[in-house]
Amino acid sequence: MKVEWSRGLVLGSMALGVLAMATVTSEAGTRHPASCRKVVLTGEAGEGQQWRAAFGQGWAFRVLPIQPGPAGYSGWDLVVDREQPAGYPDALLLATPPYNSINEREVGTTFGLRAQDAIGWNPRSFRFLTSAAAFRESQQLFRQLSHAGLLRPATPGAASGSASGSGDQNAVSRNASEARATRRLMELDRQSSAGEFRILDARLAPGISDAAPYAESWALASPRTPHTLVPASPGRSTERGELRWMRFSITLWLPGGWIAPRELNAAPAACPE
Repeated sequence: MKVEWSRGLVLGSMALGVLAMATVTSEAGTRHPASCRKVVLTGEAGEGQQWRAAFGQGWAFRVLPIQPGPAGYSGWDLVVDREQPAGYPDALLLATPPYNSINEREVGTTFGLRAQDAIGWNPRSFRFLTSAAAFRESQQLFRQLSHAGLLRPATPGAASGSASGSGDQNAVSRNASEARATRRLMELDRQSSAGEFRILDARLAPGISDAAPYAESWALASPRTPHTLVPASPGRSTERGELRWMRFSITLWLPGGWIAPRELNAAPAACPE
C-alpha cells in the first residue's frame, strides 16, 4: 500500500523537526535540565467521539475524531488549542512537523496506516505551543506559507526556470519573504513544550491489507498495546480496519511557572531533552 498523499505534502524545510528544549547552565558551568511542571491527563474516546481537558492558562487538550470522508478513515487527532478554539492550525500541529503528512498527532487509519499499525505506534511524542502570542503569530505564518503553495503538492510540469525583468524581482522578493516566514516559524517552534500520548487500551477491527513498508515496525509492535479485536461494521471496508475506542494517558511538560488547575496535581520535573 502506498502512502496517501491526497492530504498534502510536508513542507520540506520544516521536515527536520523541532529542536529539543534548551537546557540551562549554572554559574559553575554544569548543565542541568530546565525545570518544568509535569501534568498527566487520562481519558477515553469512542468512535466519532471527542474528549477535552483544560490544563491551565486558557489552554485545552482535545482528542478529536478524524472525519471519515469517502475513504472511511477512523481515529482521532491530537489537538492543543485555546479553551475558546482559535481555529486551524492548532498549537500542537504547528509545533509538530512534518505538516500534512504522516505524523504523530494523528492516531488513525490515514496515510496508509491500518488500525493495528496506529495502536502499534505507541507511545507518541509531540510538541505544542504554550504562549498565546506565539500561537497567533505561528498561525499567521502557517497560513502565509500555505497560501504561497508551500504546504501543497507541487504542480507537475511546473516551470523551473527564472523569470526575467520585474517578474524576476518579484519572485526574489516573494521567496525571501517566504524564507523569513519559515525561519520565524521554526524560531517560535523552539519555544514549544513537550508531550507524550500513550494508548492504554483499545478496541479495533483490524485491517486485512498488508502493512505498508514504513509501518511494519508499528505492525510488529501492536501486540504490546493492550487491545481487543472486534468485527468490522457491516458494509464497511476492512482494508484499513476501524478504530472503535481507546483509553489513553497524556503527559505534558509545561513551563516551570505554569499555573495548572489544582486537581491536575502539577509536579516539578525535569524537562525532556
